[in-house]
Amino acid sequence: MDLPVSEIGAFALAVVGAGAIAGLLAGIFGIGGGAILVPVFYQIFGLFGIDESVRMHLAVGSSLAIIVPTSLRSCRAHFLRGAVDMDLLKSFALAVPAGVVAASVTVAHLSGASLRGIFAVILALVGLKLLFNRSTWRIGDDIPGNPVRAIVGFVIGYLSTLMGIGGGVLNNTFMTLFGRPMHQSVATSSGVGVLISIPGFLGYIWAGWGLPQLPVASTGYINWIVVALVIPITFIVAPIGVRIAHALKKRHLEIAFGIFALFASARFLWSLM
Repeated sequence: MDLPVSEIGAFALAVVGAGAIAGLLAGIFGIGGGAILVPVFYQIFGLFGIDESVRMHLAVGSSLAIIVPTSLRSCRAHFLRGAVDMDLLKSFALAVPAGVVAASVTVAHLSGASLRGIFAVILALVGLKLLFNRSTWRIGDDIPGNPVRAIVGFVIGYLSTLMGIGGGVLNNTFMTLFGRPMHQSVATSSGVGVLISIPGFLGYIWAGWGLPQLPVASTGYINWIVVALVIPITFIVAPIGVRIAHALKKRHLEIAFGIFALFASARFLWSLM
């Protein structure tokens, strides 16, 4: 579908506003932003009449495209500080992309409603985990080897690609449940984000290739207006969110994001009724 020039301008302004909000919240909550970007993009696309059958796919795919440069930048910074668990990341090198490929094939056959439902359920579980999280929760004293690592990596890649996130929330949960410190979990998750976002971004292009319902400036399920506008905005605004985050207690941040996750989940579930 094509939008008139005046509507493209309005669409661009709305996306800039959405990117500013998402970047601010991503900085505050210390995540890659996908869990925030997808609900925001879905709402913006809806305001401009983008077809319901592709709206959620477009929101997820565009989110993954935005995560590519941010995850590469973050991974490099953490790697130079020696904070990344390279042993775990190497063990994920095949399993995570395999999950991404499987999810891309799944997406090509999923309706928008099904994708919203999956996103809502996983986001609700994340929100509940954050609200009731305890630092004492442990499954073991160290991360197990294969085949457990391979299975977990596949699941992280699969679910993250369906949600349009970089895998930080899921990988952080996995690592901390096995006694790893949060700073190492966050650093390693930036590498997991690279393993997810690059093949995921390409997979969403393939899954939506040539669909007539897509809006102007889209390649598959990637909208380049959104990508081009949001990446620089998030880079500018996210540090402001980080400063706000440092002024708040960690537990307060977990509760705040948990509430946001449950609210966004409820919004998607409501749309299915």
